[in-house]
Order: sequence, then C-alpha cells, then structure tokens
Amino acid sequence: MKPATEKTKGYRRLIPSVTALVEFEAVARLGSFTLAAHELGVTQAAVSRQVRFLEETLGTRLFRRLHRAIELTDEGEALYRVVAESMQKIASVFDRLARGPVQQELVLAATSAFSHFRLLPRLASLKALQPDLQLRLSTQMFTADLRHKEIDVAVRFGNGLWPDGTATLLFDEEVFPVCAPSWLQKQPAPATLDELAGAVLVESDSTTEGWLGWEEWFHALGCRPMRLNFALRCSLYTDAIQAARYGQGVALGWGRLVQDFIESGDLVRLEVASFRPTDSYFAVVPHGRAFTPAIGGLIEWLRDGALA
Repeated sequence: MKPATEKTKGYRRLIPSVTALVEFEAVARLGSFTLAAHELGVTQAAVSRQVRFLEETLGTRLFRRLHRAIELTDEGEALYRVVAESMQKIASVFDRLARGPVQQELVLAATSAFSHFRLLPRLASLKALQPDLQLRLSTQMFTADLRHKEIDVAVRFGNGLWPDGTATLLFDEEVFPVCAPSWLQKQPAPATLDELAGAVLVESDSTTEGWLGWEEWFHALGCRPMRLNFALRCSLYTDAIQAARYGQGVALGWGRLVQDFIESGDLVRLEVASFRPTDSYFAVVPHGRAFTPAIGGLIEWLRDGALA
C-alpha cells in the first residue's frame, strides 16, 4: 500500500501548475502573449515562462511562433479545448454561488440578415419557452471568431466543420429570385434564365462563407450570362431585400430569410429557377463553453417548429 502522502497528491501529480494552465488558456484564446499578460495583470515574460514550463513538462510544443503571430499546434489545440471547457465550468459555478439566482444571459451571434429576418420576428416564442433567459444578440458581418469574443452560440452558414466550436445542424437552404408585386405589374415575370439575366437585378456583397451572389447563382445552375443588369449594389443583404420590397428590381431570396416576406405578400418568388447549396445553417458552441440546458434549449428553438 502506498503511503498516505502519495495518495493525497491527486491531480497535483499530473497537473504541476494550475497557474500555467490559466496563462496558457489566455494566450490561446487571445492569440497573443502580450494581450494575455495585460488581461492577467502580469508581465509578458512571466506568461512566456509559464507556457514554456508547460511545454517542457509535457515534452511538446503548444504554439508555433510565427512572424508577429502565434498559432496552436495540434497538441496545443487539444489541451486548449479541455482547459477552456474546464475553466468555463469552474467560472460558471463560482458565478452562480457568488451571485445567487439571477436571470441567465446568453450571447447569440448571427449575421444582420439572419437576426433581422429570422430571429427578431420570432423572439416572443423563445421568451415563452424560456422566460428566465435574457438574450443578447451580437450582429456580425463576417463569420464570428468564437475564440476572441464572449459568444455562447453562433449561427453560421457553411459545411459545419469549424475548428473553434461544435456545430449542430439547424436546417438547409434554397436560393431563388424574388421581387415585389409592384415590379411584376410593370413587366412580365422572366420565364428563362436568359430573360432573368437581362432583368433589373439587385446585388449584395458576399460577406460570409458559402454566400452566393448573382453571378455564382447563375454559374451553379450551369448558366453563364455574358452580362448581368445590376440596377443597385448593396453591401448588406438586408438592404438588397428592402430594395426588392420597394420595387427596385429582382434580388436573390434565401428562403429561410425571406419566408415571412413571401407569406405576407411583400415579396413574390419567381419560379424560373432555384438552387439548393450543399452548405446549411448550423448553431456553433465555442470550445470551452459548457453545453448547458439553456444553450440546448436555444439551439432546439433555432431548429424546431418555432422557426419553421
């Protein structure tokens, strides 16, 4: 039988420095020794020593030192995921014990189009399902960097394979042309792709992975028009859809986003053609976030009939 002193070592035998793990997590999350030192209130040299101590203890490199940047190695990524999740759980318990029962807040990141057209009209149903949940929307133009922001769940469009979080499939998408009823009163609906290419089109910039513009949409359908007739170009998809609603031309309708406008009659779907991307919408929980019942409920609400 081992002596009592050896039995009581416990995790200390395998984890020689909790401080080193805390400082490693900050460096990995912020991608910078300098920023980590500033957050922790110590010197950059002290942070570097702690990370070097971990690397020497583990016998492996945790970071690749690049020119004016660092990135995690595969071993560093594996350690970061576990440490970040463990620290999040510990912090959650500390917060709950220190503050007592409080209204829970979750930060949900999404593009402005998804927030305006998909989330905001349906928030009442979420409040009915989770009355104690306080939601904070973080609107993004580009794919949110989950490692550098306080985000609990992000809605992304893509293939579901992201290194910074765990993705849950929400739903697929279909893309087709839409216009206002008033626009159709002035000219006949395009009957072919060639006629559509010559129609007055409203374009929006591609600001997220997998996002199609008019040219990409035509190409996906096997059509390569010599020239497209753009009446208006917008940096935001929300502006392009609003322009289409006001009769300025034909915009690309992402079905999950323009569903309400079609049902209300503000927009009309043109049946000339449609395209179903291989990518889909996903809810992504950052590595290190505990998958709480509140987060699970939010994802189910995003996926289920409340948003159908």
